[in-house]
Amino acid sequence: MRVIVIGAGAVGGVLAALLHRAGHVVAVVARGEHAAAIAADGLHVDGGWGEWRARVSVVGGDDAEAADLLVLATKAHDSAAALGEWAGHDGTAVLVLQNGLGGEQAVRDALPNSPVAVGLALFAVSLTGPGRITVTGPNGLTLGGDADAVAVTEPVLRHALPAELTVTDDILGAQFTKLLVNQVNALPAITGLSVQQTIADEGLRRILATGMVETVAVGDAEGVSWGPIGGVNADAVARIRERGRVAADELARRLATGMGDVPNPASMLQSIRRGRVTEVDQINGAIVTLGRAHGVATPVNSALVELVHGVERTGEHLSPADTLALIAPALPSTTQD
Repeated sequence: MRVIVIGAGAVGGVLAALLHRAGHVVAVVARGEHAAAIAADGLHVDGGWGEWRARVSVVGGDDAEAADLLVLATKAHDSAAALGEWAGHDGTAVLVLQNGLGGEQAVRDALPNSPVAVGLALFAVSLTGPGRITVTGPNGLTLGGDADAVAVTEPVLRHALPAELTVTDDILGAQFTKLLVNQVNALPAITGLSVQQTIADEGLRRILATGMVETVAVGDAEGVSWGPIGGVNADAVARIRERGRVAADELARRLATGMGDVPNPASMLQSIRRGRVTEVDQINGAIVTLGRAHGVATPVNSALVELVHGVERTGEHLSPADTLALIAPALPSTTQD
């Protein structure tokens, strides 16, 4: 099968390398030094799924041949711009592999005849240098979306992915559970700490847990059915709904334990380190927007969005103490939301 991965960063890059290792013809869209390194020496992957080099080609929409599958793995806020040169591939199945919300609709707007699948990556990967990717959490992936796109994508992923692939009939419910899990993302971007270090800090964990409580309230107001993502399922959400921040704190600790000892920088911190815009608007900002629409207060998520954008502008991280001081007015005084 011929696959083109649009956005060969950490997640898109490791999927491209896995597909290439499985025998598929893979081309990628990348930029800058990363694109030059891939063109010269391929993608070098190490970590939890072994070590290998995938000599994929680098293409653009104007010079790309027909493909059987497009993978959109840019940041969600870059989706529309990235898809602009791919109108000639309208009708080709697309797999959206991103954090946050918005990418699926961007594909439907740009390529109205293309069936769309959505993949929610549970594996943790880091872009450690131009053309170099390290797998720090060799976990699975959840897949759903249009039946035609899933029919194309599922066998390819089962063949290439050395981890569990789960197919769901309710990808929206799974996306909201991923939004809940992705509450771990903003604080590392603000502080420069790994996810594990963030969760180990009592004050930062209090912020994180409160953001999770807000996310559950917004998802409930939206009427979603919370789908399972890894070890997080509707029961975990129900415990947060019933016990507030206490249950969210327990979930945060469990997520950190599941990440192991290798520091997980999270995707937003990786973007900050590369001088790029993060997907905070598509994760925490999506919760704020939906909360406003449903009359659900989301002061912690609002504060996280502002602080991440501040670090994007200045490049200066905040200490855990300063972060807590700035967000403290948004935190409830009790453990129950």
